[in-house]
Order: sequence, then C-alpha cells, then structure tokens
Amino acid sequence: MGFLFVLIVGLVAGTISGIVGTGSSIMLMPVLVYQYGPKQAVPIMAVAAVMANLSRILAWWREVDWRACLAYSITGIPAAALGARTLLALPSRAVDIAIGVFLIAMVPVRHWLAKHKLKANLWHLMIGGALIGYLTGIVASTGPLSVPLFLFYGLSKGAFLATEAASSLGLYVSKSVTFERFGALTPDIALKGLIAGASLMAGAFIAKRFVLQMKPESFRLIMDGIMLAAGTALLWSAMAA
Repeated sequence: MGFLFVLIVGLVAGTISGIVGTGSSIMLMPVLVYQYGPKQAVPIMAVAAVMANLSRILAWWREVDWRACLAYSITGIPAAALGARTLLALPSRAVDIAIGVFLIAMVPVRHWLAKHKLKANLWHLMIGGALIGYLTGIVASTGPLSVPLFLFYGLSKGAFLATEAASSLGLYVSKSVTFERFGALTPDIALKGLIAGASLMAGAFIAKRFVLQMKPESFRLIMDGIMLAAGTALLWSAMAA
C-alpha cells in the first residue's frame, strides 16, 4: 500500500510538474518522508528527480536552449555536490525543518521576484546556478527559484520546460552521485527512487497536451498552494518527531 500511494502521488505530481515546470519534488517529498524518513527520502527523491527531468527533456527535446543550460549547469553541478555533502552531515529532524521552512519561504520570495520583473542573462544564470545548485543539494526541490530565473531569461512554454529540466538534470545527477559515493544511495534506496521516478515520468508525458492551455495565474496559485501544504506537512512531521 505504501508503494501504491507513492506511485499515485508521483503520477499526479509528474503531471502537474510537466505542466508548470516544477512541483514534483514539493508534492512527493512529504509522502517519501512519511514513508521512509527524511534521510532516505532525500536520496530517493534525487533519483526520482533525475527521471522526472529526463522525461521533460524527451517530451520537448527540440526546444532546449543549450546555451542557457550550459551557463546554469557549469556552476550548478559542483555546487549541488557540495550541498549534498552538507546534507549528509545534518540530523534528520533538522533536514525536515530546513525543507519545510524553505518551501514556505519560497511563496513570498516568488511573489517578490515576479513583482520586480527582473530580466536575466547568461551571467545571471551562472550565478543562479551556483546558489540554487547548493540549495538543491540540501533540500528536495528548488524549482520555485529556478522557474522564475529561466522565465526571466525569456523562455516560455515548451522551451522553458525543456531547458529548466535539462539544467536541473545535471544538478540531480551530481547530487545522486554524491549520495552514492558517501554511502547514502544504497541499491534498495535506488530502487525506491526508480519506482517513484517511473510514475513522475508517466505524468510528464500526460501533461504535454495541457501545457498550452494552462493560464499563468492558475500556475501561480497551484505552486503557492503546493509549497504551503508541503512545507507545513514537513514542519508538522519534524515537530511531532
């Protein structure tokens, strides 16, 4: 029943993230924490995120902006490895609290970024890659930060979904390799990540037909709701432990 619940939530999360560009980790992470605990949930989510991003790349392959992807990844990949190493030194309860606070804090941050209508260039992508990459190594998802960064660069719809996914893929591969190297990604955890990732991949392909129909305001409301609910659930879990 636990696996079935993860698969169902993963399918829903994969569909939503395939439409709005992020959200799969935010939705699935509380379920994984409840099912497996925070120390296992983060490497499981890292493996699943690799598969989720790969599916979005495959769905929108022809629209990837490789220059933007390279600029973001060249600093983000090593930063993600450093962040993952930092995570392994933290106690489980601190991980829960850190992820919960981060998700809730991203709601006002996202509104602030949108209000100021910032424009990004390749240098901004490199700087953002370093900062977001390090945070990606520590928390389950930094999509609420990476999404506006690529939107401010000028990407939209298929090009945005594909480029953000291609850029994030390198970060999550780096994170997964770091977990494996330090013994946090065992074959059992990797298998759980592959199972969760399979449902995310299926959802991404279901989502493709809905991308052109999603209104920007609907996207913003969905993301705010997901982040507040997931962050609150993780903080509740940490306080109850």
